[in-house]
Amino acid sequence: MRALKFLVVAMGVLIVAGTVTLVVLLVQRAGGRSGDAARLALDLPAGTEIVSVSGAGDRFALLLRDTNGRSRVLFVDGRTGRPAGEIIPGASIPTR
Repeated sequence: MRALKFLVVAMGVLIVAGTVTLVVLLVQRAGGRSGDAARLALDLPAGTEIVSVSGAGDRFALLLRDTNGRSRVLFVDGRTGRPAGEIIPGASIPTR
């Protein structure tokens, strides 16, 4: 009977510990970094202006215009802050 009581108490402790671990992991993964403002430094040519910004999945799409009036779209990775791609309207695509 004493062994049975020990097993019941031990299993109860394991259930509580597992539930606490599960709740902690869920809060950590769902919470993210709330309240922290990210800073991003882009190396853009002088005179380039950011016309608009919009979200595109886990990236940001920045519509840029240079001093000559040419536009391009720069995609920036939201996690790393690094450029992830670029669209230049009217540019030719190299073929193989």
